[in-house]
Amino acid sequence: MENTVLGQVALVTGASRGVGAAAALALADAGYAVACAARSTRDNPRRTPGTLDDIVDTIRARGGTAIAVPVDLSDREQVGVMVEQTVAELGRLDVLVNNAGVTFVGDIDIPLRRHDLVMAIDLDAPLIAIRHAVPHLRAAGEGRILNVSSLAALKPVPGLMSYGIAKVGLERMTVDLARQLAADNIAANCFRIDSPVASEGTLANLPDVDHSDFAPSSEAAEGILWMLDQPTDYSGQLESMTHLAHREGIMPTAASRPLTPIEMFTGVHDDQPNVFVDG
Repeated sequence: MENTVLGQVALVTGASRGVGAAAALALADAGYAVACAARSTRDNPRRTPGTLDDIVDTIRARGGTAIAVPVDLSDREQVGVMVEQTVAELGRLDVLVNNAGVTFVGDIDIPLRRHDLVMAIDLDAPLIAIRHAVPHLRAAGEGRILNVSSLAALKPVPGLMSYGIAKVGLERMTVDLARQLAADNIAANCFRIDSPVASEGTLANLPDVDHSDFAPSSEAAEGILWMLDQPTDYSGQLESMTHLAHREGIMPTAASRPLTPIEMFTGVHDDQPNVFVDG
């Protein structure tokens, strides 16, 4: 099964819903064949709405090429199989979008099994996916890796300590990968979501917060696609969603918001209530 438009293939994790699903749709509309990876399928749904089958069906209905790759990203072996299955079924790999993430509410008292799961899915899985993807990206002649981060990487968010630790690690890994892969014509960049996005996961975790001014997931996907459209010497960039929106005139909801800090907060952050619940 090959893409008949551009001949290029993208793999997107967390593609059953939210920003991942929107990114998969945007990439398919741009002509990529897309491997959609996540745990949620019609035969094995999760509590939060959205399945791989829904996204793949939508892409195919639009005339695109897509496959579903069910995967448990906490299992290193399955992460490697995910990449190899993509190449086996679609013939190559040009783009890897590490979007999948999980969080559990808790700070220093978070149960360690939950902390470990956040680290496995949000930080370790992208590393393993990249290790498997790099040989295929080299074989394609050039490639692009896009990691999705969060404002929680830069500032303490009550209840999201483990998630923030994983995301700042992901950003640090991104700039190191850019150094390591530049000679291979492989770009590594990070898209930091610092403006509220109405993904299914966010809505589930913030049931008592007004979502009326949140950006749709498709807007975040617009920023991701912009970054993937850049030449491969655009690499090692940690783009903030609001800053990118203001600078490039894209993502209108984010562009209407004030710019957020782009350096890590230091000092003692004002204590704030925890507004998150486990979705």
